Amino acid sequence: MHFLLIYTFVDDYLERRPLFRAEHLSLAKAAAERGELLLGGALADPPDTGFLLFSGDSPAGAERFAAADPYVKNGLVARWEVRRWITVVGPYAAQPV
Repeated sequence: MHFLLIYTFVDDYLERRPLFRAEHLSLAKAAAERGELLLGGALADPPDTGFLLFSGDSPAGAERFAAADPYVKNGLVARWEVRRWITVVGPYAAQPV
């Protein structure tokens, strides 16, 4: 199954990000090495939202990531949620049709 971790960033996210980016990326790379995190990144123009695509049997991996993420812990993320994403087309689709 796939789960999207959706971040809504605070207005001054870009200014505050440098202090926490290395730790955030280290956390993301570790999740990717475990096979939990498939893709991650932020929208541009404006950079107000981030998406991280997780794979697993439950949303627990994405929820653990958010709880440990320095962006969340230090207030760069105004709000986050995890949503199940039913992927049906493409080489990585969890439920191909």
